[in-house]
Amino acid sequence: MNRPVSFLLAAGLGTLLAGCSSVGGGVGIGVPILPGVSLGVGVGSGGVNVGVGASSGPVGVGVGVNQRGQVTGGVGVGASTPVGGGARVGVGVGTGAVLYDPNNPARPLPGGDAR
Repeated sequence: MNRPVSFLLAAGLGTLLAGCSSVGGGVGIGVPILPGVSLGVGVGSGGVNVGVGASSGPVGVGVGVNQRGQVTGGVGVGASTPVGGGARVGVGVGTGAVLYDPNNPARPLPGGDAR
């Protein structure tokens, strides 16, 4: 699996799912910065997202910030195929959670701790 696609699956879908608390979809692009690590930007049903992700094979994890300033984390799995010119198209599933919400700073963190 192409690493940018893994990033998008993990960070993009995870962030979108976390942002809208339901199934979402979107499109984005990732740019590899190190082996297995990518920076990316995406737009979808949860808004605009910018983040960093890491992947190994079909599994990816990511952390991003959406247009509302929420910091989100996500994990996903997927597959991609080359479509020519170095581009790839992929599909996957993921899930995520809001780790920090500036509009609700007392929100309990995953695991039950409030900060």
